[in-house]
Amino acid sequence: MSAETASATPPAPAKAAAGGGLRERKKERTRRTIRTEAFRLFREQGYTETTVEQIAAAAEISPSTFFRYFPSKEQVALADDLDPLMIAAIEAQPKDLSLLAAFKQATVAAFATLTAEEFAFEKERVELLYSVPELRGAVAQEVQRNLLMVAEIAARWTGRAPDDFEVLAFAGALTGAMTAFIDRDPFSPEQIIRVIEFLEAGMSSL
Repeated sequence: MSAETASATPPAPAKAAAGGGLRERKKERTRRTIRTEAFRLFREQGYTETTVEQIAAAAEISPSTFFRYFPSKEQVALADDLDPLMIAAIEAQPKDLSLLAAFKQATVAAFATLTAEEFAFEKERVELLYSVPELRGAVAQEVQRNLLMVAEIAARWTGRAPDDFEVLAFAGALTGAMTAFIDRDPFSPEQIIRVIEFLEAGMSSL
């Protein structure tokens, strides 16, 4: 079964950490069930038409329980479970690599942990964000959040401050370059690698 045809299942952020107690595992199962049922409803009847009450009923929880996991329906769609996987993958890279090389190898490693179902979910999630007018307004905030996350990673890698000029320029270049292709090729690890390699080469082919 290919990633495109697999049934969508949210990635498990817990993959980024070892173990986890029974309470944490139960909470993670509930969270994943909420997202699975929410996206099933988005797919079947549309994002706008789906209510928190419907999602809660499909997940067999109360609306108040829903709000303990997500502050809004919007956040069900915006939550990026790949972040902890990517951060863990970057931190696992050899420290003698350049920052871009570390991002490139970490991208390959992080995507390799996803099952076909998890990949399908993330691809569907990104497509939803850029196709629903109600969500597109929140995407700009997500881009800024991603930029700051990349800056934090770059700062730790280089030993510099997150607001260092070169750190922010790196984060802006990488985040902006990847965002430029999101409408054309949503959630493509191959596209991300291609972007990183182009930046790595100093954009010298232009």
